[in-house]
Amino acid sequence: MTKDHGPSIKDDETYEALREDGASKEKAARIANAQASDSQSPSEKGGKAQAYEEWTKDALYERAQELEIDGRSDMSKDALIEALRTN
Repeated sequence: MTKDHGPSIKDDETYEALREDGASKEKAARIANAQASDSQSPSEKGGKAQAYEEWTKDALYERAQELEIDGRSDMSKDALIEALRTN
């Protein structure tokens, strides 16, 4: 029988299963509560940003500059994409 973990845990069964698998109390609570919420879908893929191939070279350069990638000024668009993905 599943124990009631109080009002701060929305899905006691999921919480217990995660704890048994070694998850911390905090992590188990976050996941259990997200799964119990109709407004959240923790198993769905996030990130709706455009693929780097759709960015302009100037935008890629600016992002490389933010990440302080060395040699960015001499890179082609493809090289910038590769550098951004590996950094």
